[in-house]
Amino acid sequence: QVQLVESGGGLVQAGGSLRLSCVASRRTFSTWNMGWFRQAPGKEREFVAGISWSGDTTYYADSVKGRFTISRDNAKNTVYLQMNSLKPEDTAVYYCAAGTIVGSTAANYKYWGQGTQVTVSS
Repeated sequence: QVQLVESGGGLVQAGGSLRLSCVASRRTFSTWNMGWFRQAPGKEREFVAGISWSGDTTYYADSVKGRFTISRDNAKNTVYLQMNSLKPEDTAVYYCAAGTIVGSTAANYKYWGQGTQVTVSS
């Protein structure tokens, strides 16, 4: 069992930045591929970014490429999502997830955090 706890969400104006963090409870964190997803009200959960267990490979949704950066620090059992140039359409609950297969498919991720709210005002 892996417990994931996100933090760093909040209210920010359009064009601003936030950095989300997700801390994992297990030392085996370094063996898991990690992902960030988001869900806006009335919409399905969508993939945002993913990173391999080693950090060598990253994936991004087209909507966030060039604005968001995913990274991880295995020594701290933490994965980050740096979000720059935020837009109102980025408003959502953001979830981190751990899985054995890196990629954009939510079904590939076994463990999920409780989510953190990001609100971008125009």
